[in-house]
Amino acid sequence: MELTHIEHIGIAVKNLDDSIKYYENVLGLKCYAVEEVKDQKVKTAFFMIGQTKIELLESTEPDGPVGKFIEKKGEGIHHIAFAASNLKDTLKEVEAKGVQLIDKEPRRGAEGLNIAFLHPKSTYGVLTELCEKPAKSDE
Repeated sequence: MELTHIEHIGIAVKNLDDSIKYYENVLGLKCYAVEEVKDQKVKTAFFMIGQTKIELLESTEPDGPVGKFIEKKGEGIHHIAFAASNLKDTLKEVEAKGVQLIDKEPRRGAEGLNIAFLHPKSTYGVLTELCEKPAKSDE
């Protein structure tokens, strides 16, 4: 397994527009993309700081994963995402090491990345996302 860097940190928010204003007006960051990922019932906003992205996540449906997270835990850090060089092999490797997978196969996420989540019960309470830029033939 080769993880190359922290791809992004996901933060669950109740109101994307209000949260964007905080990150821009108080922290001085610039939102460079807003995107809806319909199958994940979420709308996202991205900021770059150094080599790492911050992803704000607003649920578009109360029963979506982010909506359920906010209902249980409130707003805050939702997940940490690592860039992986070969996502399919990485998933096989972590599963062989006893980690429970939420996604057994990569799926398409925000910014066109292939993504997969590891269950927080197997990762010491941290929802972990693995990301990979798709090969040109996958796009």
